[in-house]
Amino acid sequence: MNLYLSGTLWVVGVMVATGVLAVVLRKARQKEGREANNELAGQVFTVVGGVNVVIAAFVLISLFDAVDNAQDTAYEEANALVGVKWASSSLPEPARTEINRLTRSYAIEVADREWPNLRESRPVGNAGWDLLGDLQQAVDGAATKNDRQEAARVEAATQVWNVYQARQQRINAAGDGVTSVVWFAILVGSVMSISLMFMFGGPKVMSYAIIVSMLAGSIGLLLFAIQQLQNPFSGEASVGPEAFTAALARLKQGG
Repeated sequence: MNLYLSGTLWVVGVMVATGVLAVVLRKARQKEGREANNELAGQVFTVVGGVNVVIAAFVLISLFDAVDNAQDTAYEEANALVGVKWASSSLPEPARTEINRLTRSYAIEVADREWPNLRESRPVGNAGWDLLGDLQQAVDGAATKNDRQEAARVEAATQVWNVYQARQQRINAAGDGVTSVVWFAILVGSVMSISLMFMFGGPKVMSYAIIVSMLAGSIGLLLFAIQQLQNPFSGEASVGPEAFTAALARLKQGG
């Protein structure tokens, strides 16, 4: 389902459910004495709602940064892989052909097999690590014959290390997400914030329902955004494998 449609349905559903509940509870409560709760409920709501919003906003900002970092890391990994190919172009055979084959195989493995697992928060497996290990061995085992080839081999080894570092960061980013403790704190805080609104009195029933539903809708929007961004490789705002498909095109064309 489209991101905007699913988000709209989620927020509207929360608003309608909360508005109906507000009307039912308002009519079920006694009319006298409701305004007396406003001052105390307002003070408590300021603390509870403020803490919940701060936690949710902090988590949301962290997730935005995580998506940007994951995208940057993917391009760093792909560019370093191309760098291995470029550096190995000066190496003697059979190392050069073997390194070219392994760089293409690694790009295909990441784009076609690892990325679907990242989207589903599943383990990526060991195939990518094995290919990277083979690539490192091929670079280290290249029999250089002069200083130029040795410099190329050292540069290729450096780029392999850069691929390794970026790969580790990419895999770690898929597992970071939002912990169950943080979800518990945000959800309980959201329920408490909305529940406190039922303690207020004063406005007419419809005005009261609109106020409560607007608050619930804004909190629901925050929760929806957090849910969509908790894995930078899934959801409508996810990081895709474009960096590796572009790198694979360069590798097939000779870098």
